[in-house]
Amino acid sequence: MQYIITPPQHIDTRITLPASKSVSNRALIVQALTKEGILPENLSDCDDTKVILQAFSQPSDVIDIKASGTAMRFLTAYLCLSQGEHIITGTERMKHRPIKILVDALRYLGADIDYIGNEGYPPLRIRGRELEGGQLVIPGNVSSQYVSALLMIAPILTKGLDLKLTGEIVSRPYIDLTLHIMHEFGVAAEWTNFDTISVKPQQYTRRTYTIENDWTASSYWYEILALQDDLDAEVVISGLKDGSRQGDAAVRYIFSLLGIKTNFARKNAEGLTDATLTRHTRMLNRMDYDFINHPDLAQTLIAACPVLGIPFHFTGLNSLRIKETDRIEAMKTEMAKLGYVLQSRNEGELSWEGERCEPVSLPVINTYEDHRMAMSFAPLAIKLGEIRIDHPEVVTKSYPHFWADLRSAGFHITEVE
Repeated sequence: MQYIITPPQHIDTRITLPASKSVSNRALIVQALTKEGILPENLSDCDDTKVILQAFSQPSDVIDIKASGTAMRFLTAYLCLSQGEHIITGTERMKHRPIKILVDALRYLGADIDYIGNEGYPPLRIRGRELEGGQLVIPGNVSSQYVSALLMIAPILTKGLDLKLTGEIVSRPYIDLTLHIMHEFGVAAEWTNFDTISVKPQQYTRRTYTIENDWTASSYWYEILALQDDLDAEVVISGLKDGSRQGDAAVRYIFSLLGIKTNFARKNAEGLTDATLTRHTRMLNRMDYDFINHPDLAQTLIAACPVLGIPFHFTGLNSLRIKETDRIEAMKTEMAKLGYVLQSRNEGELSWEGERCEPVSLPVINTYEDHRMAMSFAPLAIKLGEIRIDHPEVVTKSYPHFWADLRSAGFHITEVE
């Protein structure tokens, strides 16, 4: 299935984003580790959260997390402490996404884990048992989800955990988000050095918890406004926090460079509020940015900048190689279809210095089973007149009602086989 997307002449809309899957997935794991925990409110309805909910609500010896890397990593750590024997598996792509660093760390702590297929990759056979904990050293430059998975089970370990991270620490705001949610459930977990986190043995506290909406999903609406020529364009997004702990709340600062201003109905409030995005004159001639802390925002800017005629040099992209697809190669391939030649001369870097090539006639954007490919390219219809997206259903992984929201904003979407 393909979608042909054509833009409206004017944007003036109100959008309710999905609940944050990053917060939802962490809160679900913590809730499961809490004695008589209460299910969090406003849970995300995305695929990644649904597979974790299913694992808890419909216990099975075989847990299929489909394409959710977050669920694979978080549940792998969780199952090491749970009763019984489980197999955790996923899609074919998931069976090629590395997990050795996490498995080695859990084995060092005493976990009983076997690889069923290829060494270093899912599926895994896990036999739950009590783990002692103690001191552990792992690389911090591969995936913050490994770190978060270990931190969330740390209070349950009989000796707690002193976790030292080596190398450059990627996606640090996601680690801080995990620590914040642990704090919200009554656990003391702190950075004791720039590269070390300490968690003593303790119990999570039972409480009600409401999930805020997803700042990462907002990036596509920032992109939509940035691509507009109309200075009267406006998008109101409900259910966000001005002082959010989500790392991708940085999107408001990044897009301010592209002329998009964010105004909150209530300033510095802990509760949820409305954020109004407005379009202003853009003065930026090029963009250089390190996405080490915000890798999930990278595709949005990689797609938008060339179409806006803004050369860029983006770094901190190493983790994009091991996402739902190799996102660096996928972006190079699909942007070339539109006539833009991206360069990745060094690992973890991508740039565009104005190089063009002959665009493909009626290009169809391949989504590579990656939700963020579909959502980062769809707004380009504003500048291109139309854009065609293959397998648009992939958005259910994080933003199930993305296409419905585009339609409500005035985009015309035609489905073709």
